Amino acid sequence: MKESLVIAGMLAGGLGLFLLSVGMITDGLRTAAGASLRHLLANWTRTPLHGIFSGIAITAIVQSSSAVTVATIGFVNAGIIEMRRALGIIFGSNIGTTMTGWLVAIIGFNIKVDAFALPLIGIGMILRLTGGESRRSAIGLALAGFGLFFIGIDVLKDAFEGLVQSIDLTRFTVEGFGGVLMYVGIGFLTTVLTQSSSAAIAITLTAATGGVLSINAAAAMVIGANVGTTSTAALAVIGATANAKRVATAHIIFNAGTGAVALLILPVMFWIVRATGEMLGLENIPAVSLALFHTVFNILGVVLIFPLTARLATFLEGRFVTQDEIEGRPRYLDKTVAATPSLALDALVLEMMRVTQVVRRMGAQALAVEAVTRARFSADEEVVRKLTDAITGFITELERTRLSEEVTSQLARIVRTVQYLLTATEEAVLLARYQADLAGIADSKLQAEMRRYFALVTEMIDLANPEDERFSLKACEQQLRLIEDGYDEIKAVLLQAGVDLRAPIPAIIDVIDQNSRSRRLARELVKAMRQFDLLRTAIEIGPDDTEATAEPEASAAPVATERH
Repeated sequence: MKESLVIAGMLAGGLGLFLLSVGMITDGLRTAAGASLRHLLANWTRTPLHGIFSGIAITAIVQSSSAVTVATIGFVNAGIIEMRRALGIIFGSNIGTTMTGWLVAIIGFNIKVDAFALPLIGIGMILRLTGGESRRSAIGLALAGFGLFFIGIDVLKDAFEGLVQSIDLTRFTVEGFGGVLMYVGIGFLTTVLTQSSSAAIAITLTAATGGVLSINAAAAMVIGANVGTTSTAALAVIGATANAKRVATAHIIFNAGTGAVALLILPVMFWIVRATGEMLGLENIPAVSLALFHTVFNILGVVLIFPLTARLATFLEGRFVTQDEIEGRPRYLDKTVAATPSLALDALVLEMMRVTQVVRRMGAQALAVEAVTRARFSADEEVVRKLTDAITGFITELERTRLSEEVTSQLARIVRTVQYLLTATEEAVLLARYQADLAGIADSKLQAEMRRYFALVTEMIDLANPEDERFSLKACEQQLRLIEDGYDEIKAVLLQAGVDLRAPIPAIIDVIDQNSRSRRLARELVKAMRQFDLLRTAIEIGPDDTEATAEPEASAAPVATERH
């Protein structure tokens, strides 16, 4: 009984040391890399093939496919990496994560741990304690983590050797395909419980080396551990954005598909492993064979799925589609209209009218009495970003062709209009983010003045609708003059109320700032309307030629992207 408790304690302690070490290695190397990780992912992924090699290298360095996957999801959301390139990184990260198995197999069982690991921990902690917040401190944390890594492996190895001597494990052996599926399930469950495929594979390799598992059972557990990493991705994207769900789905499809293929051709896989091991001159020991098996079946999975990358990306882009994504897709811009400059100008103006509708909606929401729904507001901001990016990208393509001086002039006016609309969007975002607490101003006269001013700006937003057949630039400019006068009047009233102590000074300052932002929003809208009026006159497009933009229902929205 006492011996069993000691073995159980060693198993728990070895696993705990291993999980702690993997966390230290990942955190240390990721911090030491700093902005380099972003640079590598953003610039070394020009094609899906480049993405695979980048995924292999970065995952092998930071020892965490989860960290690379999360970073990839973030870059896809930010528009830095497109879906097809992201898939390459996901595929490569699965090969990169096999480095843990090689560390266990080649180093973990072939060194005197005390002579190797303890100095690493000592040097690492000296760097950690003396490095402050510098990169040296992060490298020290990673070195100490590597030292603990090998100590944890050594403890697990001793525990499994003791387990073999104290328990007759042949009683628990299950033969046939049912047994293979059982060990796949054990590997999967181990990864789910530890949330680390590295831990599950380390346990499997040490158990096989200690004689606890046969080579076939250990291979099945490795497959299960590899598939088990999908649980981390699935949990990470609960309630997340559509892009996050697409990347996670690609991760699940790849790992589950690779595992299924490996199970179906398990005898062939072992033959490939033996032949490869002999060719490379590797020792025929369980840990090395299993590390090679893990690497081979992940490489096989990449070879099988890589030709389907484009189709998989297209399939995923059609899944998890939200209303804001539909609204954020250009409706009028395509290659057919680009061939004819006059049609291209028409299409650009129609697309900008769609942007205007979203900006007007954001302004109205920001000025509304009720609180703004953050998800809805972020969705609208993302729609504006996508549409304006599409417009500017379309103009860039047009400018590569021979254009008349008149068309070039109109394109410059469109770019100017886009900038006005983007500035109006930024003001609406600031209005929504820093809404003044009007409850702090109890004076009824001040409240009436503020409501009157907000009504002027709201009326301006209603008028700034170039799709309305009653649209009048003159009416917009007249309303802006009323807003300018109203702003000066309410500012004077508010300042006087502060002097008379009829309202708290901080509340007065907040309201003045809010009024200033709403005035800037109105100014930018009027500037955009002036350009619309000139464009409509030049290319003879009227309100009747446009298509109204329907408001989307509130939905979970992507994270808002800052514009500088």
